[in-house]
Amino acid sequence: MSKDKEIKFDDINYAIYKIGSWNNDYKINLIGKSNEIPITKPTIDHVILSMKEIRKSNFKLKGENLNGILALVIQLNNELKTTPIKELIAIEKKEYDSIMGELNDLKLEDPKKSINLDNQEYLIYKLEKKHHITSAKPVSKFTEKHHLQEIEKLKNKQ
Repeated sequence: MSKDKEIKFDDINYAIYKIGSWNNDYKINLIGKSNEIPITKPTIDHVILSMKEIRKSNFKLKGENLNGILALVIQLNNELKTTPIKELIAIEKKEYDSIMGELNDLKLEDPKKSINLDNQEYLIYKLEKKHHITSAKPVSKFTEKHHLQEIEKLKNKQ
């Protein structure tokens, strides 16, 4: 964990969030199920790129083409496994459009200002790219604790 190191809010090597809630309720979109709200342009760009990459993956199920987000939902969410595929496809499209709108409307931090990596107000992840895959590593105890809580929430909703 980093101590006493500051970064600018526009640093593309970090994803920075605040704890909050989305304006809409999401059943499928994992970004919208999280309470981590992006507060920087690079973070929003990273979130959008990740969603688009997951949606690019295609899978066939019961004669329907599913994108990667739907494939994850069907695999991870027992509550939605009995929902008709066509209905899930429509919900995912609506949620994707909605979350994109919310991301575009977020109030962002001033990119010229700095933030201490070891703080109790923002969730900060160091973005590391290996073999075309970007992973996000918590940079503080505060972020790590919250990250583990979010994973538990997702596990318990299965």
